[in-house]
Amino acid sequence: MSELVFAFGRFELHPVRRLLLEGDRPLRLGSRAFDILVALLERAGEVVGKDELIARVWPGISVEEANLRVHVAALRKVLGNGQGGLKLVTNVPGRGYAFVAEVTRRQASAAAPLPDAAPGRHHNLPSPLTWVVGRNEDVQTVKAQLERRRFVTVVGPGGIGKTTVALAAAEALAASYADGAVFVDLAPLANPAQVPGALAAVLGLAGRADETTAALAAYARSRQLLIVLDGCEHVIQGAATLAEALLKCGPGVGLLVTSRERLRAEGEWVLRLSPLALPPAEAELSAAEAMRYPAVQLFVERASASMGGFELRDADVPTVVEICRRLDGIALAIELASGRMDTFGPRELATLLDDRFRVLTRGRRTALPRHQTLRATLDWSHGVLPEAEQVVLRRLSIFNAGFTLSAAREVALSGVVEASLIEDHLAALVAKSLLAVEVGDTEVRYRLLDTTRAYAREKLAASNELGEFARRHAEHFRRLFERAEAEWEKSPTAEWLAVYARGLDDLRAALNWAFSSDGDVELGVALTIAAVPLWHQLSLVDDCLRWVERSLVAIDAAPSQEDRRSRRLKLYAAFGWPQMYATARVDRGAASWRTVLRLAEELGDADYQLRALWALWADRTNDGEFREALSIAGRFQKLAMATNTADPADKLVAERMTGATLHFLGDQAGARERIEHMLRRYVAPAHRSHLVRFQFDQRVTARITLARVLWLQGFADQALREVETTIADALELNHTLSLCNALAQAACPVALLAGDLAAAERFSAMLRRHTAEQALDVWRAYGECFDGELLVRRGDLQAGLQLFRPAVDELRRVGFVQHLTAFLATLARSLIEGRQADVARAVVDEALERCERAGERWSVAELLRIRGETLMAQRVPDAALAEQAFRESLRVARSQGALSWELRTATSLARLQRGQQRFHEARDQLAEVYARFVEGFGTPDLMDAGALLKKLDGATDN
Repeated sequence: MSELVFAFGRFELHPVRRLLLEGDRPLRLGSRAFDILVALLERAGEVVGKDELIARVWPGISVEEANLRVHVAALRKVLGNGQGGLKLVTNVPGRGYAFVAEVTRRQASAAAPLPDAAPGRHHNLPSPLTWVVGRNEDVQTVKAQLERRRFVTVVGPGGIGKTTVALAAAEALAASYADGAVFVDLAPLANPAQVPGALAAVLGLAGRADETTAALAAYARSRQLLIVLDGCEHVIQGAATLAEALLKCGPGVGLLVTSRERLRAEGEWVLRLSPLALPPAEAELSAAEAMRYPAVQLFVERASASMGGFELRDADVPTVVEICRRLDGIALAIELASGRMDTFGPRELATLLDDRFRVLTRGRRTALPRHQTLRATLDWSHGVLPEAEQVVLRRLSIFNAGFTLSAAREVALSGVVEASLIEDHLAALVAKSLLAVEVGDTEVRYRLLDTTRAYAREKLAASNELGEFARRHAEHFRRLFERAEAEWEKSPTAEWLAVYARGLDDLRAALNWAFSSDGDVELGVALTIAAVPLWHQLSLVDDCLRWVERSLVAIDAAPSQEDRRSRRLKLYAAFGWPQMYATARVDRGAASWRTVLRLAEELGDADYQLRALWALWADRTNDGEFREALSIAGRFQKLAMATNTADPADKLVAERMTGATLHFLGDQAGARERIEHMLRRYVAPAHRSHLVRFQFDQRVTARITLARVLWLQGFADQALREVETTIADALELNHTLSLCNALAQAACPVALLAGDLAAAERFSAMLRRHTAEQALDVWRAYGECFDGELLVRRGDLQAGLQLFRPAVDELRRVGFVQHLTAFLATLARSLIEGRQADVARAVVDEALERCERAGERWSVAELLRIRGETLMAQRVPDAALAEQAFRESLRVARSQGALSWELRTATSLARLQRGQQRFHEARDQLAEVYARFVEGFGTPDLMDAGALLKKLDGATDN
C-alpha cells in the first residue's frame, strides 16, 4: 500500500501518517494547521478560499475567521515562512490563502519506517507563532547543561527572551525524557506558596496546599520529566523550595527555570542572557551585513510581519541599528518598536524613542533597574497605541490568566470600544507583542504577559475604572461557573475540566475582589456556590473551605433573604465533602452533612436529603459504626421509595448501601442477595449524576462488595474474575475515585486473601500510581498496608512491618477504620511469624473489641482463629484455649456462611489435633469442610488444606 507524499524545499508532508518532516526531524504541528497545509498543498499555486478552508478544517463547526488566521500563523511559524526571504504561504486579501513554493508529489510505501513523532506523555509546551532569532547558541548551552546538571535557570531582564530560549531548549529535549515536558506559567500567582499547586495543576494532581510539595516529590521519584517553571522572580522562594525538593527526590527530573534573578537553590546552574548582538558602534554596514546581527534580524522580521512585508534598505541601516542599540538589544523592546512600523517609518520611530526613553540615557544603562527599563518600553508602547487599543489593553488587564474573544467582548466592551472592532483590537495588540496567543484545537485564547498586565492594571486604576471592571470580571466568571455547575453532571470529566479548570486563577481574583471592602459580598457568595463543582473535581479542599466559610459568615450577617436556606444548603454540602478523601479530614464534616439534612428537610429538597444521608452513611461506614450505617441506609431507602422526584435508580443505590453494610455486619447471604438484585436492575444514568451525588460509580461500587462476599463464601475464582472485570470497568470510566475505591476495597484485599500475589502487586502499584496523582491519602495508607503485607508474604518480614505498622497507625489515628480490623488481622499474623505472639495477642484483642463495640462481624471468625494461633505460638502453648478459640471461630464462620474462613480455621484446628495425634478427628472435620468447595483449588488455602489432608490420611492408614 502506498501514500501520496508532498515535498517542498527541505520539508516532506505525509498526509496519511499525519507527519511533517524537516529533513529527518519530525515537526510538531497542530491538527488544524496540519489540515490547512494539506488543503493548500493539494492545490498548490491556487488560491483556496477562507470559507472553503474553514469548512474543510472545521467540518460541521461554526468558528470565527480569527481561528483560521491564528492556525495559518502557526503553520507559517513552523515552516519559517518569510525567514530569509522564503515564501511558502501567502495571503490573498479578500479571497484566501495560496501555497506559492514549488511542490513535488511522489508515492511512498505506507509501511516504510519513519521517525517517531509521537509526543511524550506530558507535553504542553506552547507553540510560539514566531521563530527564535539570535538565540541558537544560548539554546544549545541550556540543552548541554540540562543534560549534565539537571537544573538550569535562565536569568535576564524582562523582555530579553528568557522564555523563548527555555521553550526552544525544552522543545528540543522533550523527546529525551520518557514522560515528556511540561510548561508552568507562574505569572498568575500572587503568593510563593502557590508554586507547588501551579505545577500540580499542570500535571493533573490535586491536593491540600500543605501537602502538595510532598506529593510532587513522590510523583517525581519514578518520572523522567522536564519541568519548565516560567517567570519565577515574584514567587522566587516558593520556586527555590520546590526546585530543591523535586531534584532531591526525582533523579530523572530536569528543571528549567526562567527568572529575573537566580533562585539561589542547591544544584542551580545559571545562564545569564546577554542582549541580542548588535553591530559594532560606528560601523558602516550594508543591509545584508546588518542582517547578520540578531537584533537587526529581529527588528526586520517583526516589522515584516506587522506590515505584511518589509525589507531593510541600505539607507535605513544606520537608523534601524540606532533603534536597536537604544533598546539595548532587548527582544521585547525591539518587538514593541518594530510592531509600529505599519504606522511610523524608521526615522519617526527613532524620534519617538528619543522622547519616550530619555530615562535610558541617564547614566549607565546596565545599572538601571530592569523593571524600570521595561516600564519605559511599555510607556512608549502604550503611548503610541490608538485610544481604543489603550482602553482595551487596560481593561483586559482585569483577567489574571488566558481569556477568549467572547470573554474579552463581555468584560472589556463599553463606551469607545465598538463590539465589531474588538477582534481587530486584539489582533493589533497581539501583533505588538502586548498579547500572547494560546492556540487550542478549536479555540484561540489570549493572555497578557505578567509585566504588561501589571502595567495595564495600573492604567486601569488610574482611569478610575478598576472597580467597574472588577465587577464585570466577577460577574462574567459567576455566569461561567454557573454554566459549569449546570454542565457538571452531564459532561465527561476530562472535557469539563478542559473548559473550566483554566479559570481557576480568575476565580480566585474575582472572589478576592467580591469579599473586599470595595466588592460585592452577594456576588461573592453566588460565585462561591457556582465554583464548588470545580473545587470538588480538583480536590481543592483549602480553597473550597476558605470561601465557603466566608460565604456562610456573609449570609448570616446579611438581612433576611428568601433564598438564604437554599444557599446555606449548598454551602454546607460543599463544606462536608472533603471528609470523604483525606486523612486530614475536616472535623466538622459530619456536622455539616447533618446541617444539610436539616435544611433539605425544611426545604423539602429530596435530592439533597439523599445526598446528605449517603454522606452520613459513608461517614459511619468509614468510622466502622456499621449498626448506625445500617439505620441510615434504611432512612435513605425509605426516602427514595417515598419521593417521586428522586432518580428511580436511587432505590437501587439504597440496596447497594444496605448490602455493603450487611456484609460488614456478617450477613453475607443477605449482602449478596441485595447486591445481585441491584446489579440485575441498575442502569447507570447517561449523565454523571450518580458520580456527582454519591461520589462513585454505583455499579463498580456494588461489585466491590460482591467480590468480597464471593471470596468469603468460598468462590475464590469467581471473586478474582469479578475483581478483574470491576477494575477494567473503572478504568474505562476514567473516574479516579471509583477506580481507587475498587482497588483499595476489593482488588488488593481479595487478591491477597486468595493468595494471588502477582495480581495483588499489580493492583497495589496501580493504587499507588493513582493516589500519588490525587489527594487520596486514605487510600494511599491502604496501599502501604497492602505493600507491607506483600513484603511479609515474600519473606521480608522486617521491611514489611516497617511499612505496614505506620500505615495502620495513621488509619487508626484519623478514624478511617472501615477495614482496620482486617489490617489488624494481617498485622497479628505477621507478628506471629516474627515470634512476637504476645504483641500479636494484644492486636487481636483490640480488633475483637472493636468488632464487638461496632457490630462488625465479617472478620470475627478470622480474628478468633488468629487468637488461637497466638495461643499456640506462645513460649508455653495453651492448646486448650487455642482449641476453644478455633471452635468458636468455626461456629461464627458457619453462621455467616463464610466458607473460606471456615476452611482456614478447620486447617488450624486440624494442625493442633494432628500434633495431639487426634488424626481421625482432624481428618474428618477438615475433609467435611474441604468437600464443600467447588472451585479455588489452586489457591494457597485449599492447597495447604489438601496437603494436610494427605498427611492425615497417611497417619490414619498407619
